[in-house]
Amino acid sequence: MFGDMMGMMGKLKETQQKVEATKKRMDTVMLEEKNSDGSLTVTITANREIKKIEIADSLLEDKEQLEDYLILTINKAIAQATKVNETELAAVAKEGMPNIPGMDSLFK
Repeated sequence: MFGDMMGMMGKLKETQQKVEATKKRMDTVMLEEKNSDGSLTVTITANREIKKIEIADSLLEDKEQLEDYLILTINKAIAQATKVNETELAAVAKEGMPNIPGMDSLFK
């Protein structure tokens, strides 16, 4: 039993290292979100850090429309990045979990 516990602890430590490496890798995963007419583009990492915002000149003429487009597009970009981030981290965590009865239902 002690050997099993040591094996599980080693597996958990290995998984923790993989999770940290995945978090770091998410800084390099770039996602792009555009508004409906393509006049605004937001580039964001999977760790939800905005890297670039591109605005068409036509949007600069209407401050209210630009603000609305920014809010909508940034929120969509954050949602997309969150989904990618959570999916990647859950996959690493599930892969590295020791076989503990009942725990598999937490990662479905």
